[in-house]
Amino acid sequence: MPSIKRYAKALKDYFTTGETGDAAFGEIKFYGIGLNPALKDRLQDFVGYYPKIDLEELAQLPEGTLGYEYAQHMKQHNIQPLEISPDLREEADLSPFALRYTVTHDIFHILLGFDTSYAGEMGVFGFTVGQNYSKMLKIVEPLVLLIFCVIRPFQIKKIWECDRIGQALGKQAECLLTYRFEDNWARPIDNVRAELGLVLSNEQLEKIESTPMMAKSQTEVSA
Repeated sequence: MPSIKRYAKALKDYFTTGETGDAAFGEIKFYGIGLNPALKDRLQDFVGYYPKIDLEELAQLPEGTLGYEYAQHMKQHNIQPLEISPDLREEADLSPFALRYTVTHDIFHILLGFDTSYAGEMGVFGFTVGQNYSKMLKIVEPLVLLIFCVIRPFQIKKIWECDRIGQALGKQAECLLTYRFEDNWARPIDNVRAELGLVLSNEQLEKIESTPMMAKSQTEVSA
């Protein structure tokens, strides 16, 4: 884990300059507790993998491609690609899960169709739970869901639905953390979604929308 002093600096950078990469990396290291051993092995190919993302270059790709849609999303929300500072690279090499999770977060948003609202963030979080990355993500998911609902009480239904949709997508999709998006920027985003299993059927969506929140919670408790 980054030292307390280093993590404090990362948080300061986030609030003063908007640099979120180091702070996100420190937080996600916590989620890596209980990492799925199979995923840990597959992520060894990403040790030391720091591809540079040029939003201006991606914006020149044809509309509808993965790179173009990603660049538009980032510009629309005034977001810069999450990067790890050089002094944390050695530690990042020891935690490829936290590194890969950090740099792919915003790509997940466009592929899954979730915006950057609390509901959208819950959808992405639910997806990571469905992907079975680590035990810690499953443990903290109910708490994250509760916190988001308390912060945005008028969006409770939307937050809950996005969480369930995200989990359903995560369970059926290929592992996104080990997919090299950086080699597929020029491909149509719909083709990438189809290849990775990121499309739910109407029947699946209707089942989620028609399931009362309380009934769903009781089912999970008894499961």
